[in-house]
Amino acid sequence: MNNLHDVWRTRFFHYINEVQKYMKYVFTGHMAIVLVFIIGAGGYQYSEWLKTNPVDFPSILVTAIVLGFLLAFSNPTTLIREPDQVYLLPLETKLPIYFKKALNWTFWSQILVVVIPFIIALPMLKQIGQVSSGTIGLAFVIVVFMKWWNVQVDFAFRWANRGQAVWGDRIVRVLISITVVASVLLMNVWMMLIVAIPVIYYGFTWMKQKAMHPFPYEHFVKLEQNRMLRLYRFANYFTDVPHIHGSIKRRQWLDALYKMVPFKKENTQAYLVFRTFVRTDDHFYLWVRLTAIAGIGAFIINMPVAVGVFLAALAFATTIQLKQALISSTDFSMYMLYPLPAVYRKLAVHKIVRVVNIVQAIIVLICGIGNPLFYVGPVIMLIVGEITLRMTK
Repeated sequence: MNNLHDVWRTRFFHYINEVQKYMKYVFTGHMAIVLVFIIGAGGYQYSEWLKTNPVDFPSILVTAIVLGFLLAFSNPTTLIREPDQVYLLPLETKLPIYFKKALNWTFWSQILVVVIPFIIALPMLKQIGQVSSGTIGLAFVIVVFMKWWNVQVDFAFRWANRGQAVWGDRIVRVLISITVVASVLLMNVWMMLIVAIPVIYYGFTWMKQKAMHPFPYEHFVKLEQNRMLRLYRFANYFTDVPHIHGSIKRRQWLDALYKMVPFKKENTQAYLVFRTFVRTDDHFYLWVRLTAIAGIGAFIINMPVAVGVFLAALAFATTIQLKQALISSTDFSMYMLYPLPAVYRKLAVHKIVRVVNIVQAIIVLICGIGNPLFYVGPVIMLIVGEITLRMTK
């Protein structure tokens, strides 16, 4: 490598290729259909809510709080690796060149996280908050600036404190960001002038502190490893990712559920499969996550057709992923020593998946109470789940 520009460019292209390699399995055709229905149903619900003209709704405060939290979560993407602790030491005085590019990418890659919610809030701010177009334009500029400020301060704080007390810094920046956004939307000049003091003082303080400490390679290496691990875990729900291995937890608080499987020879596989589902993080949290999404969708969406399609897609995803995960394991297990027909495991997997699908449908039924035809969604989930079990290998 001739310089740190080449180092960043090489790592950046490798990172983009790695993300694209796995995201193509996530955002497939059926996922696009689900997203279209979710966005359409959410937009319709939002427009219908605005028609009721809830004049007492604190639109400015809610917008400021949401944007404040989103602005404060600005983890830097540095692409620092463990060998850099040795190989980049001779170039430590030139590291600002590398980190300038890293922070620019962090800013541009995260800007949509705040811009999209801001755009979504525009109709609410105009109709309920009575915010003028000029004020909204100024607020947009300030929000973009505050995103840049949060990225810079987050990085400087982590550098100066070697990754310690990050949540304390984040809370401070949440409060500052909320106050800044609220003061601009309210067009309170005195509040804007007052809040400018902590923005300038807090930022310059940590910029100055950063210059007094060596770069904490260990913290940023760990930060990068955790960020990539989250990407791989997310992609692993849709395709096999060789970089991760599922962890096992006892979950003692669920031990009582094992008694639901009768103590019989023919239930050996059912008992082992059930323990595998409960104790394996990848399987258990997959079900918890999809069930939570389904419950939230059933609670928010009150269009029977939209919620039916939404829940059908989630039922299909839950069933096929759990079935394949519980059947396709090639690791040695104790059940291989038992004199039981191989078909018993497949039957046991089908039985356990049916049970968890029923539990999922009950939770969705409870969440959807109050919406029209709330019972149709859970029925669709059970039907789609059963068809998926029977029709897939």
